[in-house]
Amino acid sequence: MKRAAKLLIGALVVLPAGYAAYHFRDDIKSLKLPFALPFMQAAEAEQGPAGMPPPRPPVAVKVAAAKAEDVPIYLTGIGTIQASNTVNVQSRVDGEIVQILFQEGQDVKQGDILAVIDPRPFQAQLDQQIAVRQKDQALLDGAQIDMERYDALIKTAAISRQIVDQQHALVEQYKAQVRNDEAQIEYARTQLGFTNIRAPIGGRLGIRLVDQGNYVRAVSPTTIVTVTQLQPISVIYTLAAVAVGQTRLSLGQAEAPVVALTADNSTELDKGTITLVDNQVDQASGTIKLKASFPNKALKLWPGNFANGRITVDTRKNAITAPAIAVRHGPRGDFVWVAKADDTAAFRPVTVGQIFDGRALIDKGLAKGERVVTDGYYRLENGARITIEGQTPTAKAQATTQPRSESRVD
Repeated sequence: MKRAAKLLIGALVVLPAGYAAYHFRDDIKSLKLPFALPFMQAAEAEQGPAGMPPPRPPVAVKVAAAKAEDVPIYLTGIGTIQASNTVNVQSRVDGEIVQILFQEGQDVKQGDILAVIDPRPFQAQLDQQIAVRQKDQALLDGAQIDMERYDALIKTAAISRQIVDQQHALVEQYKAQVRNDEAQIEYARTQLGFTNIRAPIGGRLGIRLVDQGNYVRAVSPTTIVTVTQLQPISVIYTLAAVAVGQTRLSLGQAEAPVVALTADNSTELDKGTITLVDNQVDQASGTIKLKASFPNKALKLWPGNFANGRITVDTRKNAITAPAIAVRHGPRGDFVWVAKADDTAAFRPVTVGQIFDGRALIDKGLAKGERVVTDGYYRLENGARITIEGQTPTAKAQATTQPRSESRVD
């Protein structure tokens, strides 16, 4: 019983001493107290060399090298798609529509007949004018024969000068009448031609607004159908006014290329060129309008719809680029994880100029050939050991243990 009590008292003395030796090892060590050394050595053995925590295992990552390449500089904006031409098809003469020769939504060429007005009254007018000209032509022919006779008689003084002059005047009068008749014939022929209502431009027809059998008038025109030219097609873009200088500089050298994109910029719709920069800035919004023309061969651009635009205004020679996926966004701005030669990761702030075709233009922060992490960055911290997929770790990296860093940027 006494022995058990002694053991209990000894334990109560040793345990607090060990606890104090572990937590106050630096102070105790400096005092060089012999009884505390065993506890200090045990604590150091658990933590590893130099009292540091055990190293984390390497993080598996994928990397890609930064490249130097020529990079196009873009301006972006949203635009409204407009047809190059839109025409309301109307009758130019009065009459009854006797034929409708088109289908709604049909593609037509310039000059195609769309509808026919009853041509009979206009054909009758043309025939009448032709008859009038024939009559006046006959009068002219007779007057010219008489004039030739009078000219011969005046030489022998068999007729007075007055009669000869009157005959010359009559001939000129009939000539003028014949010219008037020819003009009337041309007018009647034109009116007859207007009974065939033709497509003024090539394009696609809309909804038919007048049915066969209706009477239409030229003085109060009624739209029969609307034809819209879709190829080529125009897009009016709105850009910030600060971009005016860059855009005009590019247009001063050549027509600036532009790409039409969907609203989320994920799909390319068509490629075209900027054809016009507006001559003034909208002071209320601080924007300026640009007009672009697109071939629209695939008919992906539709009037009234919206399309984003990416306008090429310059080309940066030998610019540094990296995969866009490698660029991360933190509270201090954009950054990348750089894979160093010793297979450790380094946090690197960068300045991104623009994103294009899955790559980022790096204005500042990277050099050609430096490797950036493109996958696996979520578990990285500054100085963390890494293993690169498809690459054997260096001997230096295998032999080196890095301390755990408390700084981590996601």
